[in-house]
Amino acid sequence: MNGIWLGSALAPLVALVLWALIPVLRAAGVNPRVMADLSPFLRNLLWGVWPLLLYAAFRRYLQGVNIVKPVTFALVSANLVNAAGNWALMFGHCGAPAMGVAGSALSTSLARAYMAAVLAAAILRQERQTGYRLFQIAWRPDWARIRRLAGLGLPAAGQILFEGAVFGIVTTLAARLDEASLAAHGIAVNVISTTYMVPLGISSAAAVRVGQACGRRDIRSAAVSGWTALLLSSLFMGAAGLALSIVPRWIVRLYIRDAAVISCGTVLLRIAAVFELFDGLQTVATGALRGLGDTRTPMLAHLAGYWAVGLPVVYVLCFPLGWGAPGIWVGLCAALIPIGSALVLVWRRAIRMAMPPSDPHALRAVPAATPPAA
Repeated sequence: MNGIWLGSALAPLVALVLWALIPVLRAAGVNPRVMADLSPFLRNLLWGVWPLLLYAAFRRYLQGVNIVKPVTFALVSANLVNAAGNWALMFGHCGAPAMGVAGSALSTSLARAYMAAVLAAAILRQERQTGYRLFQIAWRPDWARIRRLAGLGLPAAGQILFEGAVFGIVTTLAARLDEASLAAHGIAVNVISTTYMVPLGISSAAAVRVGQACGRRDIRSAAVSGWTALLLSSLFMGAAGLALSIVPRWIVRLYIRDAAVISCGTVLLRIAAVFELFDGLQTVATGALRGLGDTRTPMLAHLAGYWAVGLPVVYVLCFPLGWGAPGIWVGLCAALIPIGSALVLVWRRAIRMAMPPSDPHALRAVPAATPPAA
């Protein structure tokens, strides 16, 4: 319940930050034709901020009690809701106004509200089955629990912010290039975001399993869960990287038939193939470390990798050296490869420190998990 309080308090701040991006992007020299559509798009997207944070709180609660089917249903069905909303609101079907890209943003906000409602219904159903009343307790904020949640959650939020902001910045840089480069960049981002969903799900499972094992003070199970998650991610992302390197042109042609976009997008996907494995490793290692209660190390790794290494390389290659969009993606490689490698090494060291040779089931470096905050 305190997660709901925290998310509700943060929603206006997040919306304000997103709205403040408009003058920043305009000052950064984004193509005026892009900016003309961005303001109404972002305005409608803001309506989905609070439902998205509620969904995040509900999702983590359900995952923590080993209920994941409603989360999967919500995500899959929300895509159908979003697709139907895009069809109606972007093009003016079923009596709706033709809103263009602004309609797409409104559809996204409606889909996010739908996801929050589905998970709220799942929690109410679980309450009827178990007798536990999440929505009937702790209506007053428990400030001690909220501080503990913030102590773990804010570094994790910082890590997500550092990573997400970099992709926002590189898209802004791509918007200063020609239209074909921007379109190819958008397609490449969409492709790698799709493959990223698999290690992201594995990362969530790793965080839950490792955290539960730590709560039982069973570090051997925590180690097995973490390494298994890393292996599964490596297998999938390795296969995805091979696909991006072997058939990139075919993948881009699924999106568009423009020859210039296909040519540029093919190059970008082949570059992305280089960091696919490391992108999966950093995501899953981040989840495993969260299960150990370490959210600061991933935040610092992403801050150093993306902002101290990746962004400078992106800018130098893209503009002074004239590489254009491929320079952006080489810069992302320069960030993700060390981030993924470093976080796996940190996980390895943390799990070894937590497992004394004399007593493999004792927790030395990892404290017992605190009870979940309602």
